[in-house]
Amino acid sequence: MVFKSKQDKFASLLINISENIRVSADYFADYKLNNISDLKVFADTMKDYEHKGDSYVHEVITDLNNAFITPIEREDILLLAMTMDDVLDGLESSSALFEMYSVINADDYMLKFVDAIRNCAIEIEKSVALLTNKKKFIQIREHAIKIKELESTCDGILRQSIKNLFTVEKDPIRIIQYKEIYENLEDIADSCQSVANALETIVTKNA
Repeated sequence: MVFKSKQDKFASLLINISENIRVSADYFADYKLNNISDLKVFADTMKDYEHKGDSYVHEVITDLNNAFITPIEREDILLLAMTMDDVLDGLESSSALFEMYSVINADDYMLKFVDAIRNCAIEIEKSVALLTNKKKFIQIREHAIKIKELESTCDGILRQSIKNLFTVEKDPIRIIQYKEIYENLEDIADSCQSVANALETIVTKNA
């Protein structure tokens, strides 16, 4: 059994979560930080996206508790919803770090992370939209592979960024701050990979 259409309540909620991730990742990547005051707007807006995502996940849990039969296994629906929520939590946490440390000039490594995460969000949205079409399940695997490749890219960016940080930065406080931001961004990529794994599990069980 699979989702029969985008109107299925669980499919609709999962699609809403994935769309919210993509929109928030776009905002995260595109927002221009020009001064300190911009950081609060940035962090507050990301918090709003995170709250919206939480409301969708709450609906998923409520509907799962009330449903007698689900289109796919309950634990798979919940796992997909929760792993997607982790991506959004990571984005919000990262925006909070930028505000807390008053970082308005993202360096090249941060920009590379954010670009990869945005592309992961795009792949996640595309994948979840395909869950309502069993004939296109094979395409979900293709998107999941792209997400994993992007996560692997972020692993490399993390190594490069930290190596460069300890080579060129002399301020120990700045080293601590930037290292935490780099690691947080890589954690978001890890969460995206967890989404890919959840999607592949659904495909394996239902294809």
